[in-house]
Amino acid sequence: MPKNSKVVKRELDDEVIESVKDLLSNEDSSDDAFKKSELMVDDQEEKDIDVEEGSDVEDERPAWNSKLQYILAQVGFSVGLGNVWRFPYLCQKNGGGAYLVPYLILLLIIGIPLFFLELAVGQRIRRGSIGVWNYISPKLGGIGFASCVVCFFVALYYNVIIGWSLFYFSQSFQHPLPWDQCPLVKNASHTFVEPECEKSSATTYYWYREALNISSSLSESGGLNWKMTICLLAAWVMVCLAMIKGIQSSGKIMYFSSLFPYVVLLCFLIRGLLLNGSVDGIRHMFTPKLEIMLEPKVWREAATQVFFALGLGFGGVIAFSSYNKRDNNCHFDAVLVSFINFFTSVLATLVVFAVLGFKANIINEKCVIQNSEKILKLLKMGNLSQDMIPHHINFSSITAEDYNLVYDIIQKVKEEEFDSLGLKSCQIEDELNKAVQGTGLAFIAFTEAMTHFPASPFWSVMFFLMLVNLGLGSMFGTIEGIITPIVDTFKVRKEILTVICCLVAFFIGLIFVQRSGNYFVTMFDDYSATLPLLIVVILENVAVIRIYGIDKFMEDLKDMLGFSPSQYYYYMWKYVSPFVLSCLLVASIVQMGLSPPGYNAWIEDTATEEFHSYPTWAMIVCISLMVLAILPVPIVFMVRRCNLIDDSSGSLASVSYKRGRIIKEPVNLEGDNTSLIHGKSPSEVPSPNFGKNIYRKQTGSPTLDTAPNGRYGIGYLMADMPDMPESDL
Repeated sequence: MPKNSKVVKRELDDEVIESVKDLLSNEDSSDDAFKKSELMVDDQEEKDIDVEEGSDVEDERPAWNSKLQYILAQVGFSVGLGNVWRFPYLCQKNGGGAYLVPYLILLLIIGIPLFFLELAVGQRIRRGSIGVWNYISPKLGGIGFASCVVCFFVALYYNVIIGWSLFYFSQSFQHPLPWDQCPLVKNASHTFVEPECEKSSATTYYWYREALNISSSLSESGGLNWKMTICLLAAWVMVCLAMIKGIQSSGKIMYFSSLFPYVVLLCFLIRGLLLNGSVDGIRHMFTPKLEIMLEPKVWREAATQVFFALGLGFGGVIAFSSYNKRDNNCHFDAVLVSFINFFTSVLATLVVFAVLGFKANIINEKCVIQNSEKILKLLKMGNLSQDMIPHHINFSSITAEDYNLVYDIIQKVKEEEFDSLGLKSCQIEDELNKAVQGTGLAFIAFTEAMTHFPASPFWSVMFFLMLVNLGLGSMFGTIEGIITPIVDTFKVRKEILTVICCLVAFFIGLIFVQRSGNYFVTMFDDYSATLPLLIVVILENVAVIRIYGIDKFMEDLKDMLGFSPSQYYYYMWKYVSPFVLSCLLVASIVQMGLSPPGYNAWIEDTATEEFHSYPTWAMIVCISLMVLAILPVPIVFMVRRCNLIDDSSGSLASVSYKRGRIIKEPVNLEGDNTSLIHGKSPSEVPSPNFGKNIYRKQTGSPTLDTAPNGRYGIGYLMADMPDMPESDL
């Protein structure tokens, strides 16, 4: 509106405006500009029309094509590599089937309530993480920036893992698989097995030497690994092409990337159950060890797994939810996605231990054969008497049960000399008790098991294609957690921002494809996300429940869902979840302090891993990662607190929302103090309905940080209007 237009003829005072119609009745009927402004009373036919369903808004906010597409996006983001290689390890380590009890309890206490909270605020305010927390309070806008920083750190190394999976995928189209046997080395006189491989195993050697070509320490960079550099580039190209149009492009890919892993897991489960020894693995997995369940460490690790499994704090959940319609049932979504995530973890655990049971059975058979040969040699040498061997034992085709019988007899008879005989017990449980997680499970243990499958290249292709899809699903949510908030806040073109983000991430990610890159992946995984994300989610909880107000938030949920959420969520959000998160934060800090900071380095000469402490410069990097991730929170708070940024300069703090549109406050009100609303072209942002309220700027008062009802960043006082129906705004 022009600066000197007549907008309001009556004298301004602090009296509350009774209704929108009263406001319009005081306007000059000849002022056509005002009639075209954004504040209007909609006809009954227009009241229920969302922006997505027929508005002529030029820049509409993108929306999901279907509810299924949205659910698959949330499932793809929450179900990631951790479900396949972290949850089974924790389940085995922390009491088998008994671990599911604390996991389910914590899923109900902190998982579902906090996941529901993020879905609700994203859907209600329809902004990315920066816009959501800036809307609730400009002083807490740093929460969104912190989420973006953590997302960027995680994306840097997470895509490297996708690159590793692409490399193994590309090498799986050959028979036999290249990690099936140890390579042979030829010299002038004879041929021999590669010593490093002979001391370890074929799959271990292939992972450390052929794939990573790993150096012996973090300080020894060793230059770029060109094979992994190409795979990393391919991974970032895939992410960039999928995300360049936002959910319009990535949403369609979700149908494959989210569903294909389930097809593979089911195929592996059926195939695994038909393998010899698979039942032993599953029985070992789910045999509960109830005494372990009482240990505090089990609950801490279960809480951490729940927290990261659902992607809390990353901003991806909020970003995906912000593209929903305002009346979407986000409570149903929260419960559905949380339990899909849980049952996916259980399914992956069944698959992993069915396959590991098969692998343990093969290793146990080799152990029985090798030790049976030792017993035969001892019998020939006279160290053992033939009389102690039962007559029905045939060493040429001895079973594991018969060997264990002979082993127990020899152990009792030769009690004093037994250790010098060098015999092993060959128990399948001993092999299953060797806990393996992360890359050790995916690229060593699982690949070794697949070499014994019939048609092993086919299963290898399927497995690593599944890992690529699991990784991409999580990457889409992670990148969306970066792109959406920045696009919403700074109004940059999504295509350009996506390309720039992927290019920058690729070039920074080159540190992970050096020969020492695996050690940097470990460093980032340990220090870049855990503590910052816990702090972010605690602040999210405080922002909604304390600053915005839990009663108002419950009213908003009733308005969106059409029914009042259970009071269970009220008490979880207000009391239980903040307490549990605070305990988890303290426990994580204590655990980090007690654990010596370091990494496991691969030593070529001994073909074993050796723990190395981080050098001083690496410790500085670790601390810097944590500080940089959480630094936006205090910076934004101080900037807002000290008014270093003018809220009326077009920032998020100076916008007001109306049914799918942002109504900006005038940048310069001089000479026209009565101007209430700036009737510019609407933006793309649909937004919450404020109910029976209207905002009016106080005459002669400074810009306010908050309105009396607890909403921050609007710049207008709110007055209750009991006589006006909610739909009138």
